[in-house]
Amino acid sequence: MTTPFLKMHGCGNDFVVLDERAGALGLSPARVAAIADRRTGIGCDQFIALEPPPPGSNADAFMRIRNPDGSEAGACGNATRCVATLLSAETGRAHATIRTIAGDLRAEQRADGRVTVDMGPARLSWQDIPLAGPMDTLHLDLALGPVSDPAAASMGNPHATFFVADLAAIDVATLGPRLEHDPIFPERANIGFAQVLAPDRMRLRVWEREAGLTRACGSGACAALVNAVRRGLMGPRATIVVDGGELEIDYRAPNVLMTGPVAVAFRGTIDLSAYPA
Repeated sequence: MTTPFLKMHGCGNDFVVLDERAGALGLSPARVAAIADRRTGIGCDQFIALEPPPPGSNADAFMRIRNPDGSEAGACGNATRCVATLLSAETGRAHATIRTIAGDLRAEQRADGRVTVDMGPARLSWQDIPLAGPMDTLHLDLALGPVSDPAAASMGNPHATFFVADLAAIDVATLGPRLEHDPIFPERANIGFAQVLAPDRMRLRVWEREAGLTRACGSGACAALVNAVRRGLMGPRATIVVDGGELEIDYRAPNVLMTGPVAVAFRGTIDLSAYPA
């Protein structure tokens, strides 16, 4: 039951990556949650398993994304960039196609070491996000304390962005979990708090559903720029400053491209039998 793993991150958004392409490893939700625990496991924001691509597809691999509680997530931009780096190293090709439960994501390894991933189209209807009922996704009737009037978008997972005048004054750790579980979001939501610094620059913090406050959220950065463009606050290309660094987002409507750094924190082996099945 001993198998290799990688600990990777993109702007501090960190992942445990295991390879199941040669065979299943028994990665049950309980086992994933135990490995993701930062005190008694390896610890991560999301757990990534590489699986064989579906028969007949043109994907290089299937990427399964799990939250720290073992539940499955639909999208993770920073993890996609990490996986793209691994696949490019294996194939020698700059381009990789990664299948997820939200669809195919195409990525490109750049000469400067960063990776660009096409996150696909931003989905803007209330059904696609999803919301609890028909409503204007550009102006949700939602407020809590100092924040109100968010815009919503889906990047394969649900996002709501609150635009604020001073991000440093916002208690993300208190507001985030309450907003994540608001009844307006039947599948909960990732909650972004964004301060527009310039037409091409934004400061962003994201409370991710299940994962909590992370140092970077790639899909959240994409959704935040999409929502800022829809509000007329920013242009379609911008630098998004997150706690762990910077991401470049290019909103080529309807698709959104994200570029950023990738790093391997360490490699190791793990005895899976030491964790609950």
